[in-house]
Amino acid sequence: MVSNVVFGRGSFNQLADIIQPKRLNTKAPFIFFVDDVFKGNAWLTSRIPLSYQDKIVFVSTKEEPKTEQIDQYVEDIILNFKERPSGIIGIGGGCLLDVAKAVAIMLNNDGESKDYQGWDLVKNEAVYHVGIPTISGTGAEVSRTTILTGPERKLGINSDYTPFDQVILDPELTKDVPTDQWFYTGMDCYVHCIESLKGTYLNAFSQSYGEKALELCKDIFLGDHLTEEEAQDQLMMASWHGGMSIAYSQVGVAHAMSYGLGYLLGIKHGIGNCIVFDHLEDYYPEGVAMFKQMKIKHNITLPQGICKDLSDKDFDIMINVALSLEPLWENAIGKNWKDKITHETLKALYQKM
Repeated sequence: MVSNVVFGRGSFNQLADIIQPKRLNTKAPFIFFVDDVFKGNAWLTSRIPLSYQDKIVFVSTKEEPKTEQIDQYVEDIILNFKERPSGIIGIGGGCLLDVAKAVAIMLNNDGESKDYQGWDLVKNEAVYHVGIPTISGTGAEVSRTTILTGPERKLGINSDYTPFDQVILDPELTKDVPTDQWFYTGMDCYVHCIESLKGTYLNAFSQSYGEKALELCKDIFLGDHLTEEEAQDQLMMASWHGGMSIAYSQVGVAHAMSYGLGYLLGIKHGIGNCIVFDHLEDYYPEGVAMFKQMKIKHNITLPQGICKDLSDKDFDIMINVALSLEPLWENAIGKNWKDKITHETLKALYQKM
Protein backbone atom coordinates (compact mmCIF):
# COMPACT_ATOMS: atom_id res chain seq x y z
CA MET A 1 0.00 0.00 0.00
CA VAL A 2 1.00 3.64 -0.43
CA SER A 3 2.34 4.59 2.98
CA ASN A 4 1.69 8.35 2.94
CA VAL A 5 -1.31 10.18 1.46
CA VAL A 6 -2.37 13.82 1.55
CA PHE A 7 -5.83 14.79 0.28
CA GLY A 8 -7.47 18.18 -0.14
CA ARG A 9 -8.01 21.10 -2.43
CA GLY A 10 -4.77 23.10 -2.56
CA SER A 11 -2.70 20.29 -1.00
CA PHE A 12 -0.27 20.49 -3.95
CA ASN A 13 1.17 23.52 -2.13
CA GLN A 14 2.49 21.17 0.57
CA LEU A 15 4.88 19.45 -1.86
CA ALA A 16 7.97 21.40 -0.75
CA ASP A 17 7.41 20.56 2.93
CA ILE A 18 6.75 16.90 2.10
CA ILE A 19 9.85 16.22 0.02
CA GLN A 20 12.38 18.45 1.80
CA PRO A 21 13.22 15.88 4.54
CA LYS A 22 13.83 13.28 1.82
CA ARG A 23 16.62 15.25 0.12
CA LEU A 24 19.82 13.21 0.45
CA ASN A 25 22.19 16.12 -0.21
CA THR A 26 22.50 19.17 -2.47
CA LYS A 27 23.92 17.11 -5.35
CA ALA A 28 21.12 14.52 -5.28
CA PRO A 29 18.27 16.18 -7.19
CA PHE A 30 14.57 15.68 -7.25
CA ILE A 31 13.45 14.97 -10.83
CA PHE A 32 9.92 16.14 -11.65
CA PHE A 33 8.27 14.34 -14.57
CA VAL A 34 5.41 16.58 -15.68
CA ASP A 35 2.78 16.13 -18.39
CA ASP A 36 3.72 18.52 -21.20
CA VAL A 37 0.15 19.79 -21.31
CA PHE A 38 1.30 21.96 -18.38
CA LYS A 39 4.26 23.42 -20.27
CA GLY A 40 3.85 27.19 -20.00
CA ASN A 41 1.10 26.78 -17.39
CA ALA A 42 2.46 28.96 -14.60
CA TRP A 43 -0.53 28.16 -12.35
CA LEU A 44 1.00 24.72 -11.82
CA THR A 45 4.67 24.91 -12.80
CA SER A 46 5.43 27.99 -10.67
CA ARG A 47 4.48 25.95 -7.60
CA ILE A 48 6.94 23.12 -8.29
CA PRO A 49 9.60 23.57 -5.56
CA LEU A 50 12.91 23.51 -7.44
CA SER A 51 16.17 23.78 -5.50
CA TYR A 52 19.87 23.08 -6.15
CA GLN A 53 20.12 20.75 -9.19
CA ASP A 54 16.44 19.75 -9.32
CA LYS A 55 15.02 19.35 -12.81
CA ILE A 56 11.65 19.33 -14.56
CA VAL A 57 11.25 16.87 -17.44
CA PHE A 58 8.16 17.52 -19.58
CA VAL A 59 6.75 14.30 -21.02
CA SER A 60 4.41 13.98 -24.00
CA THR A 61 1.43 11.71 -23.38
CA LYS A 62 0.34 11.42 -27.01
CA GLU A 63 1.53 7.83 -26.74
CA GLU A 64 1.57 5.57 -23.71
CA PRO A 65 4.93 4.88 -22.01
CA LYS A 66 7.37 2.53 -23.73
CA THR A 67 10.14 0.50 -22.14
CA GLU A 68 12.78 2.15 -24.36
CA GLN A 69 11.54 5.58 -23.23
CA ILE A 70 11.99 4.61 -19.58
CA ASP A 71 15.48 3.26 -20.25
CA GLN A 72 16.45 6.53 -21.96
CA TYR A 73 15.22 8.63 -19.02
CA VAL A 74 17.22 6.47 -16.61
CA GLU A 75 20.36 6.70 -18.73
CA ASP A 76 20.03 10.48 -18.99
CA ILE A 77 19.73 10.81 -15.21
CA ILE A 78 22.74 8.58 -14.54
CA LEU A 79 24.89 10.40 -17.10
CA ASN A 80 23.89 13.96 -16.16
CA PHE A 81 23.98 13.84 -12.37
CA LYS A 82 26.85 12.87 -10.09
CA GLU A 83 24.55 11.16 -7.63
CA ARG A 84 21.34 9.18 -7.82
CA PRO A 85 18.26 11.38 -7.32
CA SER A 86 16.77 12.05 -3.92
CA GLY A 87 13.42 11.29 -5.48
CA ILE A 88 11.23 11.05 -8.56
CA ILE A 89 7.98 13.03 -8.64
CA GLY A 90 5.29 12.32 -11.26
CA ILE A 91 2.74 15.06 -11.99
CA GLY A 92 0.06 14.18 -14.52
CA GLY A 93 -2.33 11.43 -15.57
CA GLY A 94 -1.87 7.68 -15.52
CA CYS A 95 0.88 7.71 -18.16
CA LEU A 96 2.98 10.20 -16.18
CA LEU A 97 2.50 8.31 -12.94
CA ASP A 98 3.58 5.11 -14.66
CA VAL A 99 6.68 6.84 -16.05
CA ALA A 100 7.61 8.06 -12.56
CA LYS A 101 7.13 4.63 -11.00
CA ALA A 102 9.11 2.88 -13.72
CA VAL A 103 12.04 5.33 -13.62
CA ALA A 104 12.19 5.08 -9.82
CA ILE A 105 12.37 1.28 -10.07
CA MET A 106 14.96 1.16 -12.84
CA LEU A 107 17.34 3.59 -11.12
CA ASN A 108 17.95 0.89 -8.51
CA ASN A 109 17.67 -2.25 -10.70
CA ASP A 110 20.07 -3.42 -13.38
CA GLY A 111 19.17 -4.21 -16.98
CA GLU A 112 16.35 -2.91 -19.16
CA SER A 113 12.80 -2.18 -18.10
CA LYS A 114 11.43 -4.82 -20.48
CA ASP A 115 13.15 -7.42 -18.30
CA TYR A 116 10.83 -6.51 -15.43
CA GLN A 117 7.50 -6.65 -17.26
CA GLY A 118 5.55 -9.25 -15.33
CA TRP A 119 4.80 -10.15 -11.75
CA ASP A 120 7.30 -9.78 -8.86
CA LEU A 121 10.48 -9.59 -10.94
CA VAL A 122 11.88 -6.46 -9.27
CA LYS A 123 14.73 -7.25 -6.85
CA ASN A 124 15.61 -3.89 -5.29
CA GLU A 125 13.56 -1.17 -3.65
CA ALA A 126 12.79 1.82 -5.90
CA VAL A 127 14.11 5.35 -5.40
CA TYR A 128 11.78 7.47 -3.24
CA HIS A 129 8.88 8.45 -5.52
CA VAL A 130 5.83 10.68 -5.26
CA GLY A 131 2.64 10.61 -7.36
CA ILE A 132 0.44 13.64 -7.98
CA PRO A 133 -2.49 12.88 -10.31
CA THR A 134 -3.92 15.70 -12.42
CA ILE A 135 -6.75 13.53 -13.78
CA SER A 136 -8.80 10.96 -11.90
CA GLY A 137 -9.78 7.41 -12.78
CA THR A 138 -6.73 5.37 -13.71
CA GLY A 139 -5.88 4.27 -10.18
CA ALA A 140 -2.18 4.58 -11.15
CA GLU A 141 -1.65 6.66 -8.02
CA VAL A 142 -2.33 3.62 -5.82
CA SER A 143 -1.62 0.54 -7.95
CA ARG A 144 1.35 -1.84 -7.73
CA THR A 145 1.87 -1.80 -11.49
CA THR A 146 3.32 0.53 -14.11
CA ILE A 147 1.95 -0.23 -17.56
CA LEU A 148 4.57 -0.17 -20.33
CA THR A 149 4.59 -1.12 -24.00
CA GLY A 150 7.67 -3.19 -24.70
CA PRO A 151 9.12 -4.68 -27.87
CA GLU A 152 7.10 -7.87 -27.43
CA ARG A 153 4.12 -6.99 -25.25
CA LYS A 154 2.18 -4.42 -23.30
CA LEU A 155 2.45 -5.38 -19.64
CA GLY A 156 3.05 -3.76 -16.30
CA ILE A 157 5.95 -3.96 -13.92
CA ASN A 158 3.94 -5.50 -11.09
CA SER A 159 5.76 -5.56 -7.75
CA ASP A 160 5.61 -4.56 -4.12
CA TYR A 161 8.27 -1.94 -4.92
CA THR A 162 6.12 -0.20 -7.55
CA PRO A 163 3.62 1.79 -5.40
CA PHE A 164 4.44 5.38 -4.57
CA ASP A 165 5.96 6.26 -1.20
CA GLN A 166 3.84 9.41 -1.12
CA VAL A 167 0.73 10.54 -2.98
CA ILE A 168 -0.81 14.02 -3.04
CA LEU A 169 -4.49 14.03 -4.03
CA ASP A 170 -5.48 17.60 -4.93
CA PRO A 171 -8.81 17.71 -6.84
CA GLU A 172 -8.08 21.30 -7.95
CA LEU A 173 -5.47 19.92 -10.35
CA THR A 174 -8.22 18.19 -12.39
CA LYS A 175 -10.23 21.34 -13.11
CA ASP A 176 -9.24 21.78 -16.79
CA VAL A 177 -9.55 18.17 -17.99
CA PRO A 178 -11.46 18.02 -21.34
CA THR A 179 -14.89 16.34 -21.13
CA ASP A 180 -14.04 13.36 -23.34
CA GLN A 181 -10.83 12.65 -21.43
CA TRP A 182 -12.68 13.05 -18.12
CA PHE A 183 -15.20 10.44 -19.27
CA TYR A 184 -12.70 7.92 -20.68
CA THR A 185 -10.47 8.06 -17.61
CA GLY A 186 -13.45 7.99 -15.28
CA MET A 187 -14.68 4.90 -17.09
CA ASP A 188 -11.33 3.24 -16.46
CA CYS A 189 -12.24 3.53 -12.78
CA TYR A 190 -15.78 2.28 -13.43
CA VAL A 191 -14.48 -0.76 -15.32
CA HIS A 192 -12.03 -1.44 -12.48
CA CYS A 193 -15.03 -1.68 -10.15
CA ILE A 194 -17.09 -3.96 -12.39
CA GLU A 195 -14.21 -6.31 -13.19
CA SER A 196 -13.12 -6.54 -9.56
CA LEU A 197 -16.61 -7.05 -8.13
CA LYS A 198 -17.56 -9.67 -10.73
CA GLY A 199 -14.23 -11.51 -10.58
CA THR A 200 -13.29 -14.82 -8.99
CA TYR A 201 -10.46 -13.14 -7.06
CA LEU A 202 -12.93 -11.02 -5.09
CA ASN A 203 -12.46 -10.92 -1.32
CA ALA A 204 -13.90 -8.85 1.51
CA PHE A 205 -11.04 -6.36 1.37
CA SER A 206 -11.23 -5.67 -2.37
CA GLN A 207 -15.04 -5.76 -2.29
CA SER A 208 -15.28 -2.99 0.30
CA TYR A 209 -13.19 -0.66 -1.88
CA GLY A 210 -14.87 -1.72 -5.14
CA GLU A 211 -18.38 -1.15 -3.83
CA LYS A 212 -17.51 2.33 -2.59
CA ALA A 213 -15.85 3.25 -5.90
CA LEU A 214 -18.87 1.99 -7.85
CA GLU A 215 -21.24 3.98 -5.64
CA LEU A 216 -19.21 7.13 -6.29
CA CYS A 217 -19.09 6.46 -10.07
CA LYS A 218 -22.88 6.09 -10.23
CA ASP A 219 -23.26 9.38 -8.36
CA ILE A 220 -20.81 11.20 -10.63
CA PHE A 221 -21.80 9.84 -14.05
CA LEU A 222 -25.56 9.26 -13.62
CA GLY A 223 -26.54 11.74 -10.90
CA ASP A 224 -27.45 15.42 -11.25
CA HIS A 225 -26.98 16.91 -7.79
CA LEU A 226 -23.19 17.33 -7.51
CA THR A 227 -21.44 20.64 -8.02
CA GLU A 228 -18.38 20.65 -10.28
CA GLU A 229 -16.05 20.74 -7.29
CA GLU A 230 -17.92 17.94 -5.52
CA ALA A 231 -17.68 15.79 -8.65
CA GLN A 232 -13.93 16.45 -8.86
CA ASP A 233 -13.46 15.47 -5.21
CA GLN A 234 -15.56 12.33 -5.54
CA LEU A 235 -13.94 11.11 -8.75
CA MET A 236 -10.51 11.47 -7.18
CA MET A 237 -11.66 9.27 -4.31
CA ALA A 238 -13.41 6.82 -6.68
CA SER A 239 -10.11 6.46 -8.54
CA TRP A 240 -8.29 5.72 -5.28
CA HIS A 241 -10.87 3.18 -4.10
CA GLY A 242 -11.09 1.51 -7.51
CA GLY A 243 -7.31 1.24 -7.65
CA MET A 244 -7.24 -0.29 -4.17
CA SER A 245 -9.92 -2.80 -5.17
CA ILE A 246 -7.97 -4.16 -8.15
CA ALA A 247 -4.70 -4.08 -6.19
CA TYR A 248 -6.20 -6.73 -3.91
CA SER A 249 -8.06 -8.64 -6.63
CA GLN A 250 -7.57 -8.14 -10.38
CA VAL A 251 -9.11 -6.68 -13.53
CA GLY A 252 -10.68 -8.75 -16.30
CA VAL A 253 -11.80 -9.09 -19.91
CA ALA A 254 -11.90 -5.40 -20.88
CA HIS A 255 -8.40 -4.70 -19.64
CA ALA A 256 -6.90 -7.81 -21.23
CA MET A 257 -8.38 -6.97 -24.62
CA SER A 258 -7.60 -3.27 -24.28
CA TYR A 259 -3.93 -4.16 -23.88
CA GLY A 260 -4.12 -5.84 -27.29
CA LEU A 261 -5.58 -2.69 -28.86
CA GLY A 262 -2.95 -0.55 -27.16
CA TYR A 263 -0.05 -2.72 -28.25
CA LEU A 264 -1.02 -2.98 -31.93
CA LEU A 265 -2.93 0.22 -32.63
CA GLY A 266 -1.64 2.58 -29.95
CA ILE A 267 -5.15 3.08 -28.56
CA LYS A 268 -4.80 4.80 -25.20
CA HIS A 269 -5.86 2.85 -22.16
CA GLY A 270 -8.99 4.74 -21.07
CA ILE A 271 -10.67 4.92 -24.45
CA GLY A 272 -9.48 1.39 -25.24
CA ASN A 273 -11.30 0.07 -22.19
CA CYS A 274 -14.45 1.91 -23.30
CA ILE A 275 -14.28 0.51 -26.85
CA VAL A 276 -13.89 -3.04 -25.54
CA PHE A 277 -16.33 -2.81 -22.63
CA ASP A 278 -19.09 -1.61 -24.97
CA HIS A 279 -19.14 -5.15 -26.47
CA LEU A 280 -18.90 -7.26 -23.30
CA GLU A 281 -22.60 -7.86 -22.54
CA ASP A 282 -21.96 -11.60 -22.34
CA TYR A 283 -19.47 -11.10 -19.50
CA TYR A 284 -20.74 -8.06 -17.60
CA PRO A 285 -24.40 -7.55 -18.63
CA GLU A 286 -25.46 -5.16 -15.85
CA GLY A 287 -22.20 -3.21 -15.97
CA VAL A 288 -22.35 -2.74 -19.75
CA ALA A 289 -25.99 -1.63 -19.61
CA MET A 290 -25.10 1.05 -17.06
CA PHE A 291 -22.05 2.08 -19.12
CA LYS A 292 -24.31 2.67 -22.14
CA GLN A 293 -26.55 4.89 -19.99
CA MET A 294 -23.50 6.91 -18.97
CA LYS A 295 -22.44 7.30 -22.62
CA ILE A 296 -25.85 8.66 -23.55
CA LYS A 297 -26.01 11.03 -20.59
CA HIS A 298 -22.66 12.59 -21.44
CA ASN A 299 -23.06 12.55 -25.24
CA ILE A 300 -20.07 10.30 -25.79
CA THR A 301 -19.58 8.67 -29.20
CA LEU A 302 -16.94 5.97 -29.29
CA PRO A 303 -14.76 5.34 -32.36
CA GLN A 304 -16.17 2.63 -34.62
CA GLY A 305 -14.54 0.25 -37.08
CA ILE A 306 -11.03 0.52 -35.68
CA CYS A 307 -10.37 -3.16 -36.49
CA LYS A 308 -12.13 -3.38 -39.86
CA ASP A 309 -8.98 -3.19 -41.98
CA LEU A 310 -6.79 -5.45 -39.90
CA SER A 311 -5.15 -8.57 -41.31
CA ASP A 312 -5.30 -12.02 -39.73
CA LYS A 313 -1.73 -11.43 -38.56
CA ASP A 314 -2.81 -8.21 -36.84
CA PHE A 315 -5.62 -10.01 -35.06
CA ASP A 316 -3.20 -12.72 -33.98
CA ILE A 317 -0.88 -10.12 -32.43
CA MET A 318 -3.68 -8.50 -30.40
CA ILE A 319 -5.11 -11.85 -29.33
CA ASN A 320 -1.74 -13.17 -28.21
CA VAL A 321 -1.13 -10.03 -26.13
CA ALA A 322 -4.56 -10.38 -24.53
CA LEU A 323 -4.22 -14.10 -23.84
CA SER A 324 -0.80 -13.64 -22.23
CA LEU A 325 -2.45 -11.82 -19.30
CA GLU A 326 -3.46 -15.03 -17.58
CA PRO A 327 -4.31 -13.63 -14.11
CA LEU A 328 -6.86 -11.29 -15.72
CA TRP A 329 -8.62 -14.17 -17.47
CA GLU A 330 -8.57 -16.37 -14.39
CA ASN A 331 -10.15 -13.56 -12.38
CA ALA A 332 -12.80 -12.95 -15.04
CA ILE A 333 -13.70 -16.55 -15.96
CA GLY A 334 -12.17 -18.89 -13.37
CA LYS A 335 -9.36 -21.44 -13.33
CA ASN A 336 -10.82 -23.23 -16.37
CA TRP A 337 -10.78 -20.08 -18.48
CA LYS A 338 -8.70 -21.71 -21.24
CA ASP A 339 -11.62 -24.04 -21.97
CA LYS A 340 -13.91 -21.06 -22.57
CA ILE A 341 -11.73 -18.29 -24.04
CA THR A 342 -10.33 -19.24 -27.42
CA HIS A 343 -8.53 -17.49 -30.23
CA GLU A 344 -11.79 -17.50 -32.21
CA THR A 345 -13.75 -16.02 -29.29
CA LEU A 346 -11.46 -13.03 -29.06
CA LYS A 347 -11.23 -12.52 -32.80
CA ALA A 348 -15.00 -12.34 -33.04
CA LEU A 349 -15.06 -9.69 -30.30
CA TYR A 350 -12.26 -7.62 -31.87
CA GLN A 351 -14.08 -7.73 -35.22
CA LYS A 352 -17.02 -5.91 -33.65
CA MET A 353 -14.85 -2.95 -32.65
